[in-house]
Amino acid sequence: MRPPSIVWFERLFLLSLLIASIAMVTSFDTLVAQVEADPALAGLGWGRGAVIAISAISLLLPLVLWYFIARRASAFAKWLLVLLTVAGLLFLEIDIARITAADTLMTLLVTLLQLVAIVLLFRADARAWLASEDVVDGTP
Repeated sequence: MRPPSIVWFERLFLLSLLIASIAMVTSFDTLVAQVEADPALAGLGWGRGAVIAISAISLLLPLVLWYFIARRASAFAKWLLVLLTVAGLLFLEIDIARITAADTLMTLLVTLLQLVAIVLLFRADARAWLASEDVVDGTP
């Protein structure tokens, strides 16, 4: 049986991915317009397809990490998620003038949910579970 910290990690992390998916869908046209307006990217022929591919990868990688952390007790996946999150925080752009804009609020909410979820991975019950071996379908 998975410990409470892992269960809460899973809930919060998947909620953050759901909100991120909604944000991607609602800002899709804006993202495509930005890519098409960038001369360097336009010269490469990037457009709608590139935005779809990047969005899919942006959701697929966290889903894979979630699976290996929450269902397979992978400490490696935990540390990879921590590393990618720290790298993502370095590139987090918050425009105070637009703090009420829906996309900025969703970005902040997604970031907060993911940070809380990651902190849960460092609680004693989660650390012990992630350190265990022979995990099959989330049960050590």
